[in-house]
Amino acid sequence: MRRDHTFLSRRGFLGAVGGGVAATALTACGSGDSSSSGSSEIVFMNQSRGQAATLKKLAKQYTQQTGVKVRIDDVGPTDFLTKLQSSSQSRNMPDMFSVVDGHSMAPYYKAGWAKDLTQEMKGTWGDSFRPATLKTTTFGEDNPQGVKPGIYSAHWETPALGVFVNAKLYKAVGLDPDQAPASMSEFIDQMRKIKKSGKGPFWFATSLSNQVIQSYASNYMSDDELNATFVGKNSWKSEGWRKTLQLVVDLRDAGVIANGSLPSGTTDNPTVEKAFFNTQGVAAIFDGTSAVGVARATAPDFTDFRSFPLPKADDGTQTPRLVGGAAKGAAVNPRSKNAAEALKFLKWLTAAKQQQVWSEGVPLVPSARAVSDKNVPAQLAGIAAKVADIQLVQNQILEQVNTALQKGTQALVLKERSVDQVLGDLDAAQKSA
Repeated sequence: MRRDHTFLSRRGFLGAVGGGVAATALTACGSGDSSSSGSSEIVFMNQSRGQAATLKKLAKQYTQQTGVKVRIDDVGPTDFLTKLQSSSQSRNMPDMFSVVDGHSMAPYYKAGWAKDLTQEMKGTWGDSFRPATLKTTTFGEDNPQGVKPGIYSAHWETPALGVFVNAKLYKAVGLDPDQAPASMSEFIDQMRKIKKSGKGPFWFATSLSNQVIQSYASNYMSDDELNATFVGKNSWKSEGWRKTLQLVVDLRDAGVIANGSLPSGTTDNPTVEKAFFNTQGVAAIFDGTSAVGVARATAPDFTDFRSFPLPKADDGTQTPRLVGGAAKGAAVNPRSKNAAEALKFLKWLTAAKQQQVWSEGVPLVPSARAVSDKNVPAQLAGIAAKVADIQLVQNQILEQVNTALQKGTQALVLKERSVDQVLGDLDAAQKSA
């Protein structure tokens, strides 16, 4: 399984707020019988800022339709993992909870805090999702995280990561925001023009640097080759990874990384998003499709921006592919007395009719096959057009390697490490697993 990370990991996109918490501690406190809620209402611990309003709207609708009460515990991205860990240690876990990146969630899965949905997915429910959503949320045999093979979450969003640009700032320097750059060298040239205008050119969070790197690596490696690196079969010291990390050096040497460094810490991606959506001091950022929901929630008056995939490498040998697959979703606590009701609610939340509401209210790219992409807003159109080209990598980067990659990316930006030194660090971290 990969994000949110991805989502994909994301402190804003996939909601990652640091590396995974200690699996041993969670396993210890998660052993034996435990029922956390036991109340007459379903408690959902929510991580998302941008989706909170739509989630509450749907929860209210579900109560009206079924009579089952649903309480949304809005924790937010900064404190979510801290509160989730505290809840697990006090054996007071919610009935269901948001799912963020695999690094952070794996300890909870291993400790038994999330219901294995594999059997539930063998049928109509599973068939309703896009193949990429199921592929990227399935823990396969011998996954590096040591999670029992299975599916532990269900998602209503198919995300992808790419570049967002401020249309007004682009036009001010004679650039067309509706025309994606044909290559990375063209993008860098565009960022140089932005910098001359006095605005910050390009920025991304340290917590998303691994997503930038994995996206760009697809120019040089197939999904199978990426997966082979993540599970330790291939070395990080390959030419493909060397060319990939050179991107960071090229961006640095061109002087197009805003502030000359990457924001870090638990609020690094919200810092990037604020600079783009709220203060509009940065012309381009790397973020995920979920960022549009964040924008609507925090800067509703700013809508003049566009998106496109990370530009392709000038010397790439492969068709570049987006990092994505599954973003916002939830897991059900099988120890809760309300587990059966929580599962029903999760199935309802991910049904096509409700995904239409998600799509229009957040907005987002839905994970349901039956929901049309035509409702995707203009701001997401550039990335959404390439959603079919999502990486299908079964496993994700190991936590310690991911940490080394994030530190290495920042070290490259600050000229503290060379590309070869960072690759050596990644190999060492992989071998120490």
